[in-house]
Amino acid sequence: MTGLARELGRQVGVLLTREGVVRHVVVGDADRLMLPDIGRLRGGAGRFRGLRLVHCHLRDEPISADDLNDLALLRLDMVAVIQALADGLPGAAEVAYLDPAALAGRDGEAHRDPLVHLRARNVQALDLDAAATMAALEDEFARVLHRARGSDDAERALVIGVRSNDAHFEETLELVRSAGVVVAATARQRRGRVHPKTVVGRGKLQELILEGMRRNAEVAIFDIDLKPAQARAFEDATGMKAIDRTQLILDIFAQRAHSRDGKLQVELAQLRYSLPRLTDKDAGLSRITGGIGGRGPGETVLEIGRRRIRDRIAQLEGQVAKLSRQRDLRRRRRRQQGIPVLSIIGYTNAGKSTLLNALTHSEVEAADRLFMTLDPTTRRLRFPRQGEVIFSDTVGFISELPPDLVAAFRATLEELGDADLLVHVADASDPAVDDKIAAVGQLLGDLDLVSLPLLMVLNKSDRADPRTLEGLCRRYDAVPISALQRRGLGTLIETAEARLASRSAQ
Repeated sequence: MTGLARELGRQVGVLLTREGVVRHVVVGDADRLMLPDIGRLRGGAGRFRGLRLVHCHLRDEPISADDLNDLALLRLDMVAVIQALADGLPGAAEVAYLDPAALAGRDGEAHRDPLVHLRARNVQALDLDAAATMAALEDEFARVLHRARGSDDAERALVIGVRSNDAHFEETLELVRSAGVVVAATARQRRGRVHPKTVVGRGKLQELILEGMRRNAEVAIFDIDLKPAQARAFEDATGMKAIDRTQLILDIFAQRAHSRDGKLQVELAQLRYSLPRLTDKDAGLSRITGGIGGRGPGETVLEIGRRRIRDRIAQLEGQVAKLSRQRDLRRRRRRQQGIPVLSIIGYTNAGKSTLLNALTHSEVEAADRLFMTLDPTTRRLRFPRQGEVIFSDTVGFISELPPDLVAAFRATLEELGDADLLVHVADASDPAVDDKIAAVGQLLGDLDLVSLPLLMVLNKSDRADPRTLEGLCRRYDAVPISALQRRGLGTLIETAEARLASRSAQ
C-alpha cells in the first residue's frame, strides 16, 4: 500500500473489518482521503463501527485533524497512519482510538483526552491486536455506561441550542424536563445560519458526538425545528436520535392527553408531522408489493405506509369535525341558558390551573411543569351580582406553537371564540413576561380572537419585584394576584364582573 501511494503520489487507504477483510479501498489526493458512505452505526450504546481505517501519509506528519474527525464522526474502531517513505517502504506508524473511560467518565473526568495514541518507529514495532483491543474497549464502555446510568431508565438527552436567545433555550430545557427526559448535557452554537445538512458545523458535530458518548445520551434535542433531511443526516453522523422542538412538544402532548378528544387531536398532529418524515427505514425498506391482477411493480412498502397514514389522517379529521359539531351544540345550549363563559388563557405554566382551583375550590391537576393541562376543564362559580358563570381552563400557549398542533386542536381552541371574557394569565415573576404576553397575543390573532374582551391577570405577584409589578399593571391594565396564596382573587372577581356587565350593556 505504501509503494502504491508513492507511485501514485496520492494517499491510499483501506477500511478493514474486525476479521481483517477489506471493505473499501480509498484513493485520495496528496493531502487527504475522502471516505465513502459506510452506512449507519451498529445499534447499541457503547458500540463502535466495526471498521478501522488504515492509510498512508506521503509526508512525515502525524495523524491529522481530518483523521481524528473521521474517527469521531464515523465512530470508527481505530485510525492508523503509516508513513510512505520515498522508496515506497513503510515508515513510522501511529494509531488512535476513542477511550471509553474518558468518554463516559464522571464530571471529574470530563476533561480527560478522549483519544488514545500509540506510536511506533515502524509497523513491525507496533504491538497491537486490533480485534482484541476493540472487544475489550466495547465491554469496558458498556460497563461504564451501565454504571453511570444506574437504576435510572429515563431517556438521556443532549440538548442543543442553535438560537442565540437564552430565554428560548431555557424554555427548551423546561420542555425536555416536562417530557420526563433526563438532561444529560447541554451544548450551544450560535451560528449566523443553520448548517443546511447537519444543523451544526463539522467541528461542533465532533464535539457533540464525543459529548453524547461521554454522557451516555441516546437522543439529541434541538431548540429549533429540523427539516427531515437534516434530522436524518445528524442521526447518520452521530448515532443519536434527532428530535426537534415540534416533536418534543408533540411528545409532551401525547403524555398529557387523557380524554378521547385530546388523544384524537394529538394523534392527528403526530401523523401530520410524521408523514413527510417517513423513510424507507421507517417503512421496512423499499420492498415492492403487488396483488393479483395488479399492473406494474405495485406499491413499495414506503408508499403503503404513507397511504395508510393519509387514510388515518382523513379518518381522524372526520372524528375531530364531529367533535367540533358536538362542542358547538353544547355552546349553543349554554348561550340559551344565558350563563357567561370566562376562558382562562395564557402561556404554559403561568398558573392557569392553579387559578381555576383557587376560584372554584377544584382539584384540577396543577404542577410547576409545562403543559400540565391539555384537556379543557370547565367549572361553575357564582359571582356576587352576575350570578352563575362558567370558567374554562384551556391548553397553555407557547411561542411558535407547531402549526400541525394548532390545526389539530382547532376544535378545542375555537371554543375561545364563544367566551364572554378571556382571562389572560401571565407569570409576573418571569423575566420574559412581555415576550410571552406578546406570543399569546399573536396566537389570538392567528385564531381571529383579538376582538374578544380580555382581562389581563398577573399571577405569582408575590414573587415579582414590586416596582416591576407596578409597571406591568399599568402597562397592561392588569390585576395582580397570587393564585397559590389566594391573594387578589376578590379584586379579580370584581373586575371580571364589571367587564361582563359592561359587555352586557353594549
